[in-house]
Amino acid sequence: MSHPTTFQPSPAAAERPFVPLAIAVLTVSDSRTLADDRSGDTLAARIEAAGHRLADRAIVPDDVEAIRSRVAGWIADAGIDVVITTGGTGFTGRDVTPEAVEPLFEKRMEGFSTVFHMVSFAKIGTSTLQSRATAGVANATYVFCLPGSPGACRDGWDEILVKQLDIRHRPCNFVEILPRLDEHLKRDKAKS
Repeated sequence: MSHPTTFQPSPAAAERPFVPLAIAVLTVSDSRTLADDRSGDTLAARIEAAGHRLADRAIVPDDVEAIRSRVAGWIADAGIDVVITTGGTGFTGRDVTPEAVEPLFEKRMEGFSTVFHMVSFAKIGTSTLQSRATAGVANATYVFCLPGSPGACRDGWDEILVKQLDIRHRPCNFVEILPRLDEHLKRDKAKS
């Protein structure tokens, strides 16, 4: 069993106090339960090890309406800052997470998919092409859709999200712009 890695901020950035975020995790699977959801477990352990709060966790089947409904409920909740899904990003007929979630995005995060594929390519080569990992912003909430394997969840968290979801990360990070994602909302987060 692998252990969550701990992100080490630069010495100058360490002066900024850590801002814990509320993160919800959704596993998309027709066959998993909480008892055998290794990918969800991987994310939940890393979220908590990084100092964030696991705000909610659920499993839904590979169904557009079920996925969209759960994610829409979380992005409507001002108490949730980030949603991470795992599963349903491939090319089979049942893989519908991007179709379910992307219509909710106000802004797509094209760079997330690019960086995820760079990280994944270094580990699994051209097999990374079989993932449609995606991300965006919806109702001032970050949404990241990762593949359903524990390895992909580790890669997405350890190589990208642990850094970008830490206000101490330099030169920039997602936390410091969180209050400005939807400037008419009043969120008490990382104020510069």
